[in-house]
Amino acid sequence: MPAMGRDVDVERFSQRDFARFGERLRAETELLHDLVEQGAISSHAPVAGLELEGWLVDGQGRPAPRNAELLAALGSPDVVTELGRFNFELNVPPRAVAGDGLARLGADLDALWQRCRDAARALGMQAVAIGILPTVTDADLTLANLSDRARYRALNTQVQRQRHGRPTRLEIEVAEQPPLVCEHRDVMLESAATSFQVHLQLPAALAVRGYNAALVASAPLLAACGNSPLLFGRRLWQETRIPLFEQALGIGSREDGAHPPVARVGFGSGYAGWSLVECFRENLERFEPMLPLALSEPPERLPHLRLHNGTIWRWNRPLVGFDDDGRVHLRVEHRPLPAGPTVADLMAELAFAIGLVAALATDETPPEARLPFDSAAASFHAAAREGLDATLRWIDGRDWHGAALVSRLLEPAADGLARLGVDAAFAARSLRLIEARVASRRTGARWQVMALDRRRGDLAAMTLDYAARQAEGAPVHEWR
Repeated sequence: MPAMGRDVDVERFSQRDFARFGERLRAETELLHDLVEQGAISSHAPVAGLELEGWLVDGQGRPAPRNAELLAALGSPDVVTELGRFNFELNVPPRAVAGDGLARLGADLDALWQRCRDAARALGMQAVAIGILPTVTDADLTLANLSDRARYRALNTQVQRQRHGRPTRLEIEVAEQPPLVCEHRDVMLESAATSFQVHLQLPAALAVRGYNAALVASAPLLAACGNSPLLFGRRLWQETRIPLFEQALGIGSREDGAHPPVARVGFGSGYAGWSLVECFRENLERFEPMLPLALSEPPERLPHLRLHNGTIWRWNRPLVGFDDDGRVHLRVEHRPLPAGPTVADLMAELAFAIGLVAALATDETPPEARLPFDSAAASFHAAAREGLDATLRWIDGRDWHGAALVSRLLEPAADGLARLGVDAAFAARSLRLIEARVASRRTGARWQVMALDRRRGDLAAMTLDYAARQAEGAPVHEWR
């Protein structure tokens, strides 16, 4: 169960709760360090998993805050609540990457998504996978639409406490337009952004290289996958989820005078060096606990470390988990990709991401030695702003046009998938889809903007058109 999916039975905490949690967090961080030093981390063959967040919409294409009804109808542990009552999340069990593992993972996603669509339709709604729902308004993002779980109320309370009562100010700059500016006193801005999260577990010896490779790969991956160009009726970035989520909580790390502040949601503070334990040490030392629960699991399950890590949202987040035999593993959760447009698109993106990360992680020269971290972060935000038209710095020291760089990276991604033993037909089919998307220049974000123009700015009509095409299943580059 993801850390932020953990049940919570309290909403407010005492100073004693924070002190006790801090002690246990420190002890578990040291335990993880010892496991890494002893070579006790899993070296299981590569494994992939995924999470997909969705929206519920009514017959007018507006958000439908009825996720409790959907979950009750489904009765599945693999479909859970999200922060907003109009959101839900699918968790697809992981599979080995080699052979037909990724193809089977895609079939699992498709089957579960169809169950969600059928259940929503029976309740008079539609399930839609899209980064930001074009019809969502600022007025929808209120505590009245917070999912009815104590953990979300506790999160909201703690965020307000750490902000000392100050509102979150969202300000998204757009070329040749006034910025989008609004303020919120709760966490509900976060519920406007939904994601497709790719999990990749590599053998322990490749954990650091895999994490750094995911950071390096983030910019071209995001450039190819934008699907969130609209917020509150405004045309903003190709992937507006990025600045929205980065600003939604409005809190960062402790200010200690020795280090610059680090955002609680963001690209991170640097590449990993000797171990991913560095990220967990940063969690311990720089970020105040948000949900200081007294957990009963034994220390060997690292429950406090996992819970704390789940309240720090790096775009590439190292996770601790457990193999079937109980052995501790480390994996990377790649979080920049938006939900949608279709299952075919999502699985092609997953293959491209895993292949590119595998290629970079096994390259003779570590890519993190060739691309400064600040350049990787700057390119990531450029990709979010401009998508395939962004200028991206790559490991060869050159500045590339986004579309040209993505096209160039298809071959190493294919090599990476081959090294992982992924079925050749699935790999080729997936990368051909990305190639066709780049050739047509039709990402989900581009389609939404063009469709909105055809609909003369009618957000609801465009949203329903998007939902209908998503249900048909053809990849977005074939949409007209």
